[in-house]
Amino acid sequence: MRVVICGAGIAGLSLAWWLERAGWEVLVVEHAPGQRGAGYLIDFFGPGYDAVERMGLLPRVRERARTVAGVRYRDRAGRVTCELPYDSLVRLQRGRVVTLMRGELEDLLFEALGPGVEFRYSTSVDAVATAADHVAVTLTTGEVERADLLVGADGIHSRVRELAFGPEWRHLRSLGYHTAAYLFADPELGARVGDHLEMVEAPGLQAGVCRLDGERLAAVFAHRAGADPLPEDPRERLRERYASLGWLIPEVLDRCPEPGQVYYDEVAQIEAASWARPRVALLGDACQAVSLLAGQGAAMAVAGACVLAEELLRDGDAVAAPFRYEERVRPAVVRKQRAGRRIADWFVPASRTRLRLRTAALRLAARPGLVGLLGPVLRTPDDRLADLAAHR
Repeated sequence: MRVVICGAGIAGLSLAWWLERAGWEVLVVEHAPGQRGAGYLIDFFGPGYDAVERMGLLPRVRERARTVAGVRYRDRAGRVTCELPYDSLVRLQRGRVVTLMRGELEDLLFEALGPGVEFRYSTSVDAVATAADHVAVTLTTGEVERADLLVGADGIHSRVRELAFGPEWRHLRSLGYHTAAYLFADPELGARVGDHLEMVEAPGLQAGVCRLDGERLAAVFAHRAGADPLPEDPRERLRERYASLGWLIPEVLDRCPEPGQVYYDEVAQIEAASWARPRVALLGDACQAVSLLAGQGAAMAVAGACVLAEELLRDGDAVAAPFRYEERVRPAVVRKQRAGRRIADWFVPASRTRLRLRTAALRLAARPGLVGLLGPVLRTPDDRLADLAAHR
């Protein structure tokens, strides 16, 4: 059996891991010139945590975990408004949570692959044609690859989804926010940040910074953007929006790298009418995007890959397996997307009143024994792989 996977991110690498070990011939094409790494800090838990444990990779994931004392919220002037200890999240997830850089999870999955996976970088998919016994995948290099299955694991702006399921406007649901992230080095600033994820907020606006190691720091931003188009120069947009935030944020903005090193996109969900065609499947953010504000995108990517692999390996039916995988995973994704829309204003409150209410709730939840109050925000149904992995 042969598969072409478009996208060398977390979803694509996870599926490649499973299929290579089952003896499939695996080709991964990636539009970037190489593995990207970097990204932003994530809390990795739920079904994805269960999946990497099943893969035997949990010890490696834990080795790359970051030590975060907690999340400290500050107002525009830099005054601390509340603090949520990290062990509150750990207790809420019963210890089954790891904080690490998204790019480090991607690197770990890449390193876990065997020599049987072929990679072609600076390459994407240009055309798709399915037949009864194969799918013909025309690459941007002009080559035509014949396979049993094509998987679009190429993110929220998926090229495979566009070719096989229709244009992006049919599937993308903007939540009205823009977000950005980048890495930079500054030992002196890192010492001032310490071991907390520091968040500076104002109505409709949020900027954060945390120390990764002795020199490197990660910055993350989110703001209400309405229908604003994406900027040509993200650095200018970030300076326009966030320069008024105090404390360390002006210094963080001064260290913003070149545009090519800044992640900047709208916060959106993908609501595709279907994830499956005979011999074609979508995976990860190409179909499961719940939004950066809701989180769990990386976890659902690993879990979705596990379920798709299980269905493919159950009987080797590349026509029916994509439909069975969608039937099992879609209900959980739909619930998580609904929760993501419901709690978006929790993460970036639009008004002073909502910001004060959220701050009061966080102060209350930080008290001993009351972390369960955050359950409706941080947990959604089907938060274990077992809820997805038994055939229904």
